[in-house]
Amino acid sequence: MRVYITKYSFTFKGRLRKNVIKEMSFKLNNRFKSISGFVLALGLLFANPILASQQDTVASDSAKAATTAVAAPAATDSVAKDTTAAAGTAAVASASSTTEASAAAPAVEEVKQIDPQVYKNFTYYVLLFLVVCTIVAVIGKVLSIYELTRKMNGKYNPFANNTFQSVLFFIFLVVFLYGVYWTYVHWGAAYWRSAVTEHGARIDTMFIITTAITTFVLVITHILLMTFTFLYRMRAKRQAYYYPHNNAIEKLWTIVPAVVLTVLVLFGFFTWRSITNVPEDLQKSALQIEVLGEQFQWNVRYPGTDGVIGKRNYKMTTPTNPYGIDFNDKNSWDDIQGSEIWLPVNKPVRFHIVSKDIIHSFFIPDFRVQINAVPGMTNYFQFTPTVTTEEMRDRLGDYNYDFVMLCNKICGSAHWNMQKKVVVVTEAQYKEWLAKQNKYFTEDLQKEFSNKTANVKKDSVQVTASLN
Repeated sequence: MRVYITKYSFTFKGRLRKNVIKEMSFKLNNRFKSISGFVLALGLLFANPILASQQDTVASDSAKAATTAVAAPAATDSVAKDTTAAAGTAAVASASSTTEASAAAPAVEEVKQIDPQVYKNFTYYVLLFLVVCTIVAVIGKVLSIYELTRKMNGKYNPFANNTFQSVLFFIFLVVFLYGVYWTYVHWGAAYWRSAVTEHGARIDTMFIITTAITTFVLVITHILLMTFTFLYRMRAKRQAYYYPHNNAIEKLWTIVPAVVLTVLVLFGFFTWRSITNVPEDLQKSALQIEVLGEQFQWNVRYPGTDGVIGKRNYKMTTPTNPYGIDFNDKNSWDDIQGSEIWLPVNKPVRFHIVSKDIIHSFFIPDFRVQINAVPGMTNYFQFTPTVTTEEMRDRLGDYNYDFVMLCNKICGSAHWNMQKKVVVVTEAQYKEWLAKQNKYFTEDLQKEFSNKTANVKKDSVQVTASLN
C-alpha cells in the first residue's frame, strides 16, 4: 500500500509539473502573439502615411509631365506663328504667350508636403523601441522560467540574487567614479571661464569652494552606499545585527552638514553684500547706464554730457516716445540711445535695471552679473570690467567671440532671442563710439514737446484771465 501511494504521488507530481509547464508555455505564447500582433499593427499604421505620401508624389510628377506635354504643342504653334507673322503681330503674340505662361505658372506650383523620410525615420525608431522592449520582456520571462524550474527541482538559492545585485552595485560604483573624473577632466574647461570683472573673482572663489565640498560629499556617500550593499548583503548563514539607535552617529550626521551649509550660506551672503552694498561716493562716480527690458528686446540709455540720466514716467509713453522719458526733466534732453552696450575697461559702471511689462532678468554670464528687471521698481548692479573684448578673443583663440547680455527669465515665445551685444573697449574707443550714437530727444519729440508746453501755457493764461 505504501509503495502504491509513493508511486501515485510521484506520478501526480510529474503530471502537476507537466501541467504547470504547459500552462506557462501557453501564457508565454499568448503574450508573444499579442506583442507581435501589436508591433505588426503599429507597422501598418505608420506605413499608411508613407504610401499615401508616395502616391501624392507620383500624382504630382504625372501632373507635371502632363502640363509639360500640353505646353510643348503650344510652344511649337507660337514659334510657327512668330515666323510667319509680321513684326507687330509677333509682338502681340509674344505678349499673349507671356501672359499665358504667367497664368499657367501657379497651376504647376507644388503643394508643400512633409518629406516621406520623416515618416520612415519615425516608424523606424518606434519599431526599434518596441523591439528593445520585446527583448527585455523575453529576457525577463526566460529568467522567471529559469527561477521556477529551479524551485521545482529544489535547487533554488534565494540568496544568490543578493550577491549578483551587490556585485552589480559595486561595478556601477567604479563606473560612476570614473564618470565623475572624466566629466571634470574633459568638460570642466568647456563650461568654465574666469570672470572678466573685479567682483567675478569673488563669485568664482565661492563657486569653486562649493563645488569642491559637494563633490567630496557625493563621492564619499556613493562609496559608502555601494560598498555597504556588497559587504553586508544577506547570506544563508549570516544574521543581521539589530542596531536601532546611536546618539553619536545622529549628532555627527546632523551637526556636520548643518555647520557646512551654514558656512556656505554666510559665505554667499557676505560675498553678495560686498558686491551690491556699494558706498554712496562710488555710486556717484561710476558711469550710469539704464537698461529697460520689454518683450522681447533691451533698450539702453546713456547719460549725456551732464552725466545724469533723466527721469522716466510710464504715463508719458506715446508712439513717438515708447520709452516713456519725461522730457520736462532737462537732464533727459541729452540722453543717448545705445545700439549696443559699450563699456570702458577698468572703469566702474552702475546699471539701472527696469522693466516695461513683465519680469525679465539682466544676465551677463562672463561678467558674473545677474539681477531681475521688475516692473514698477529699479534694481541696481555695479561692477568694473577688467578684460576688453579683444583681449578675451585672444585668450580664447576665437576672434568672433562677443560678450552677450541675455534675459534669464522665461518671458514669452521670443525669450530665446532677447539679447544685447556687450563690448568692452578702451576709454578712447568708448568716447568715440558714444559720440556717434543718437539722442532720445529727436526733432519730432522736440516739436511734440514744444506744442504740449505751448498748450499748457495757453491754458494757464486762460485760467488766470478768467480768475481776474
